[in-house]
Amino acid sequence: GETMIRLFPASKKNRSDLLKLSLLPNQTHFIESVEDCLKEADALSLWRPVGIYDDDTLIGFAMYGLWKKEGDHGRVWLDRFLIDKSQQNKGYGKKALIALIQHIFESYGYDEVYLSLYEDNTVALNLYKKPGFSFNGEKDIHNERIMVLKKTAFQSCL
Repeated sequence: GETMIRLFPASKKNRSDLLKLSLLPNQTHFIESVEDCLKEADALSLWRPVGIYDDDTLIGFAMYGLWKKEGDHGRVWLDRFLIDKSQQNKGYGKKALIALIQHIFESYGYDEVYLSLYEDNTVALNLYKKPGFSFNGEKDIHNERIMVLKKTAFQSCL
């Protein structure tokens, strides 16, 4: 059937399902757990955690938000993105990422989305390059390399 990616905000209703999402053992060291993300989102209202669904089936999790420092325009960050280990290798990664990015651009009206990752996380790196993310030469506080996706680059690659 046709994949229908839908994003639903984390809520009391789906929280226990979100907490059951997991990665393969060789992936876990690259990314914070869903539990950590939800705790962060509880503490900081700027974070927006969402469940990623194919129609009604929960397949993944993402978290994004607008970080602003005093007086600056701020940057929209895609902070977390994962597909559950049971749903990997089904073509969801790219479809979910594209739906998510479209949603983020629409939600904030910004022209760029940022993320950071460890360069040796090659699976994620290759996935993020598909819709047009590229390194901007910066590193974050954890020494992860920062990637940016410009809206103009994103639209042209669909």
